[in-house]
Amino acid sequence: MKRFFYLLIFSLSFTTSFSQKKATEFSHYLFPEFTQGIILMKNGINNKALLNYNSLTEEMVFKDKSKMLAIGKSELEHIDTVFIMDRKFITLNNKFVELISHSKCDLFAEHKCSLIPPGKPSGYGGTSQTSAITSITSINSGGRLYELELPDDYEIKPYTFYWLKKNGELNMFINMKQLRNLYDDKKDLFKAYVKKHDVKYDNQESIVQLIKYLETI
Repeated sequence: MKRFFYLLIFSLSFTTSFSQKKATEFSHYLFPEFTQGIILMKNGINNKALLNYNSLTEEMVFKDKSKMLAIGKSELEHIDTVFIMDRKFITLNNKFVELISHSKCDLFAEHKCSLIPPGKPSGYGGTSQTSAITSITSINSGGRLYELELPDDYEIKPYTFYWLKKNGELNMFINMKQLRNLYDDKKDLFKAYVKKHDVKYDNQESIVQLIKYLETI
C-alpha cells in the first residue's frame, strides 16, 4: 500500500511550498483549511491525506509536509471517490465535482472561481476567458496559485456550475433559466415554486429543495 501511494505522489503535479508569512483566508480554496480526508481508489485501496480543493486551478490538492501536491490527470481514472469531512467528490470530465444531493436525481456542483486583476471589473463569474487566463499566468510564477495567499490587489469571485443527472442523462446548468429548461414539462410548477420560495441560483440549498419538489410531483 505504501509503495502504491508513493507512486501516486510521484505521478502528481508538483507545486511550491506554501507561504508562512501570516494567517490567510483560503479564498480560492473550497475549505477554510486542509482537512484529513480519504482518497478511495477504484481497486478498493484507501489513501489518507490532508486535502482541500483549489477552485481556481480546479484541482484536488493534498499537503505533503510543507508542499502542495495536486492530483494529476493521469490518476483521475483510478479514483472512485474523495471524502473530505462529510462531503463526497467524484470525477467528471477529468475534474472533481461534489455530490450535493442523491435521490431520484443526482445533483453535482463544479466549484470554480475567477481571478480578477486590479482595475478590471467583472460580474458574478463574468470575467472574460482571456482576462482570466492572463491574470492567472501573471501570478503563477513558482506555482503561487497553490499557495494559501494570493496578491492583495487581486479579487477572487467564486461561482458554481451544476450538473443534474436525470433519467440517466447528465446536463449542466449555470443559471435558473437553464434549470427550468430541464423541467420543460413542469414549467408552471417551476415558476410558482421559485416565486413562492424566492429560489436563487447562488443559494444551493434552495436549488436542492426545488429539484426535490419537482421530482416528487
